[in-house]
Amino acid sequence: MTFAVLGPFEVREDGRPVPVGGRLPRRLLAILVAEEGRSVSEDRLAEGLWDESRPRNPAGALQVYVSRLRRALPGTTLERSAGGYRLLAADTDVDRFRSHLARARALAAGARHAEAHEAFEAALGLWRGTPYEDLADDESTAAIRAALVEQRDTAQEESAAALLATGDHPGAVAALELLVHAAPYRERRWQLLALALYRSGRQADALTAVRRVRTLLAEELGVDPGPELRRLEGRILSQDPALAGPVVTAGPPGDRPLSSFIGRDTDLAVLDRLVGTHRLVTVVGPAGSGKTRLAVEWAGRDAVVRLADVTDPAPLVSAIAAAVGVTGITGDPYEALVKRLRLHGRPLVLDNCEHLVGDVARLVADLLDRVPALRVVATSRSPLGVDGEHSLPLAPLTTDDAVTLLTDRIRASRPGWSAGDADLRDLRRLAEALDCLPLALELAAARVRTFGVRGLIEQLDDRFTVLGRIPRGTMTPHATLQEAVAWSFDLLAGEERDLAVRLWPYEGGFPLAAAATTAGLDVLVSLVDQSVVTAETGGGAPRYWMLETIRAYSRSVDGDPAATRAAHARWVRELVARAEGDLQGERSGAAMAALGLELPNLRAGLAHDLAHAPVEALRTAARLMWFWIRSGLLVEGNRILTAALAAAPDAPLGDTVRATASSAGLFYFTGDGTTARRMLAEARLAVGSEPDHRGLLAEVRYYQALVQLPGGDPEVALAASTEAHAIATETGTTWLVAAGAMASGAALVMSGRVAEGRDRLRAAVRLADASGLVWTAALSELMQAQTLIDAGRGGEALPLLRSSLLRFLGEGDLSNQLAVLHNGALALEALDEAADAALLRDVVHSHQARSGIRMAGTYLHSVVPEGWYEGAPPSAPPTVDDGVGVLTAAAARAV
Repeated sequence: MTFAVLGPFEVREDGRPVPVGGRLPRRLLAILVAEEGRSVSEDRLAEGLWDESRPRNPAGALQVYVSRLRRALPGTTLERSAGGYRLLAADTDVDRFRSHLARARALAAGARHAEAHEAFEAALGLWRGTPYEDLADDESTAAIRAALVEQRDTAQEESAAALLATGDHPGAVAALELLVHAAPYRERRWQLLALALYRSGRQADALTAVRRVRTLLAEELGVDPGPELRRLEGRILSQDPALAGPVVTAGPPGDRPLSSFIGRDTDLAVLDRLVGTHRLVTVVGPAGSGKTRLAVEWAGRDAVVRLADVTDPAPLVSAIAAAVGVTGITGDPYEALVKRLRLHGRPLVLDNCEHLVGDVARLVADLLDRVPALRVVATSRSPLGVDGEHSLPLAPLTTDDAVTLLTDRIRASRPGWSAGDADLRDLRRLAEALDCLPLALELAAARVRTFGVRGLIEQLDDRFTVLGRIPRGTMTPHATLQEAVAWSFDLLAGEERDLAVRLWPYEGGFPLAAAATTAGLDVLVSLVDQSVVTAETGGGAPRYWMLETIRAYSRSVDGDPAATRAAHARWVRELVARAEGDLQGERSGAAMAALGLELPNLRAGLAHDLAHAPVEALRTAARLMWFWIRSGLLVEGNRILTAALAAAPDAPLGDTVRATASSAGLFYFTGDGTTARRMLAEARLAVGSEPDHRGLLAEVRYYQALVQLPGGDPEVALAASTEAHAIATETGTTWLVAAGAMASGAALVMSGRVAEGRDRLRAAVRLADASGLVWTAALSELMQAQTLIDAGRGGEALPLLRSSLLRFLGEGDLSNQLAVLHNGALALEALDEAADAALLRDVVHSHQARSGIRMAGTYLHSVVPEGWYEGAPPSAPPTVDDGVGVLTAAAARAV
């Protein structure tokens, strides 16, 4: 996820825009980004957000916006600090701009001018307009903008200087003419322009350029040119031979790879920076991530010491000595190596150290001690573990860079090929299926000629076979991708290998508890260190995953894959069983978030159990009822429940009834109240006479009361809710006591006893709040608001709707968020606030088109005004956060 502030504020994930809300949330996020991890006080944030019309409770409004941003930006650390907020470790285009600059300047210092020019242009290409364009013109922002603009202007001049140094004098002239026009008082631009003109054989034009700036400065500023310009004028007049510049020649043959280098500019810049400040830097990453290629791009092919073929520690010193130019050794080779490194003057670059980590670590530690000026860069699948070591983890490419690499390599084998929109979509799928690993992408591009992009995607179940052999001349020491991954596995100890094999069924990552018991924690740490497992430790609880290529290899070497898959399914069942009680209690929001993270694992576990343990699938799917509903996964949940009911006809009565009730709930939220009522009536008959299932009867009766709303039988609703509440009180089922009070309040309203029903709903809010049952309190508030809207008192309903919406947002309940927004639209329409009502309708319309949630037929409203949700939803709909803003403002006006 990247934050772009060098122009209009944007948040993007893998190149796609991420909605963060309206103007104020964007402005809040931009202020925090501008401070680059420093804390910003609430007063300062309020000043930046609101020009004059500050809300009465700015701290509360800030909390709302911050909460929304945290949900919109998962994995981003937006934390509360003393008196304010700060955004940590944000990936911004400002950081990328500076990284490109650092690399460009290092390349220029090393006389690699063409690459330096490309890096400068990559930095400048990130600019889209005025930095922090969304922020007000206060003193602090103006200073930040001015500093960034100065860096950009300087980079433009350095880019032109690098282009000039490549020998492209006419190109430099064209670029510099534009630059002096854009900023005519910057003298360095005139110096470079005059020099470019001179080297282009245009001596008279060079002198004219110097005189143009002399006249400009004198007439408009009343000053003379600086000493550099004056000296340049004299050297042009005397035709100083040094002005001709250096002769540009190509680098030594074989020093650079033959193929283009894509997607690692930031990593190169970071490597430059680390080597500049630390004596040992290890580039760490999984097989195929491009560690060797990065080292070669940074140091040159001939400067890299290849250790992949050194299989024994004994020849290690001799291999390194030979690589750095030690010849004719007559004495101790180690002393000869030390002597050479003292004279070497360049970093020592050691590639593929993972199979000799201990020996390389001891050698490097001693060399750093013996040669004080030495710097070492190593590549390995695990750190060396030397004191003072700094690691550069090399992650897979971004999806956009992976697609660029695929496109470049496909064109190399199919000249004239170009990707249409459909091809680009398929290339993204292919890149993601291959983990965006450079080696896998290179091999895949070569196979597109045979299979096509889509055909290749369909063959990836057998990726190691279909991707084939690695071409001759590449820098990897392995013949195939499978061999590259096997190299990592061959280095694992027995416990490490066992755990790696056990983890392959996990989809979309896994939490710490899934991977390691107390006894196995060290094993997981070792797998992370060796780049077999990837760790994500930013934000909340740590999360882990294996690249698809590593998962595929783990599966291929698993001696009993069926048992491994069954163990994963068992873990899913246990996870859901633990979460079931929390979904109905005070920790429901946390349970929703945890299950949402595990959704790919839930799907995999349920698919396994449907085929091999249908009763378990039935039990798990039923336990997930409120997860399906709150997540908006109504169709998926009901499909699984229907399949499980069909696959497990002999399941125990309690499991069948619970699954039937769950399916009825999903039908209700898709607008099919008739089917929901029929299914629950059948469930009640099945369980009603079973004394061992009294708690289940209470749940069924509670659901029976809910699905009567609206359009059902108020007497059934009242009787069902009364019985549910009585059983819950008798059994001490806290969540159902409050929920039963809520359902009976709604039933009283349906019966025409509106005032009594409102009192009961208010009591339900108090009961729920006392027990920490946020969801029940939220739904009770929504129902209260509906009674007020029905009575033509929409203004009074708006504060209740706002409170209900904020609670449902905290609970991760999309279905009821939409229900609140729908009712908000009804209230605002009645208050003649048509524009705000239309915005809320658009939010609901766009979400229900994707999820199947229907506002008609749920709770106390049975009528949806004609045309509200007909036709296609808007192509660029507002977000739920925009809806929060509208309801918040409307509620404030109504108070």
